[in-house]
Amino acid sequence: MKYRLLKKANVHLSEIGFGCMSLGMNNAENEQLIRAAFDSGVNYFDTADIYQNGFNEETVGRALRPIRSKVFLATKVGNRPRSNAEGWDWVPRKSYILEAVDKSLSRLDTDYIDLYQLHGGTIEDDREEVVEAFEFLKHQGKILHWGISSIRPNVVREYVKFSGFVSDMLQYSLLDRRAEEELLALLEKHEVGVVVRGALAKGFLANKDLSDYLDYSVEDIDLLRNKMSLFSIEKMTKSQVALKWLLAHSAVTSAVVGIRTMAQLNDILGLYNSRELSTEEVRELSEVLSPNFYKSHR
Repeated sequence: MKYRLLKKANVHLSEIGFGCMSLGMNNAENEQLIRAAFDSGVNYFDTADIYQNGFNEETVGRALRPIRSKVFLATKVGNRPRSNAEGWDWVPRKSYILEAVDKSLSRLDTDYIDLYQLHGGTIEDDREEVVEAFEFLKHQGKILHWGISSIRPNVVREYVKFSGFVSDMLQYSLLDRRAEEELLALLEKHEVGVVVRGALAKGFLANKDLSDYLDYSVEDIDLLRNKMSLFSIEKMTKSQVALKWLLAHSAVTSAVVGIRTMAQLNDILGLYNSRELSTEEVRELSEVLSPNFYKSHR
């Protein structure tokens, strides 16, 4: 495993983070996966309060309890489940954040959260109120750092103005290049960590059956996967190629990958048993579908 510095937090995160959202409902199986990842060098685990209506935080907390002080634990806040258990409402308010954090701490069975993230964001949100809530929680010791999860440049531009903002979780992959338009450069300039989700584009950059994705057709994706397969011949799976391409960008701190089976974990961590992509290969992959970047959420 390799590690990268989350600069404003002064913490080294594993290049591969464990995306807990994909975990199932079996505590024993989840613990086996999480502990295997930890034993392989993964120190960054990411969940959210709304995943599986809170069960995800519970199962993650249970698995990490014996090694809690050795890992970097992140969760998210901002979406309040509805009383009828059907969906949730966006509530980026201080009162709700202060209420929700205690529930997350209880489910995670921990005294503190390493990274508390606003789970979304719109330009209409009262950002000063959100930041006030996070900074108050830092003062209380309930969280150590805070960040957001947003691909929207107009939202991120506002948050970089706050010194306590340490990370942004955003979508980025060979099939979703929106972050290249502005955000990667902006966040790197301000030394804000980039935590990537969707690195495998819902599995389309691995072996999932093809269908249209964002602005790309099946034919587009098949063209890209065929190019990736040229590297896969050399004992690299397509998922490993996708992650190596992603991690070649200097702005990226960690790629959070959803893992549900031991086979998936072994495949992802197998990227460290193969060679690196050359600068030319990274460029070639970048140009397969360029300049058809998916542009939205401006």
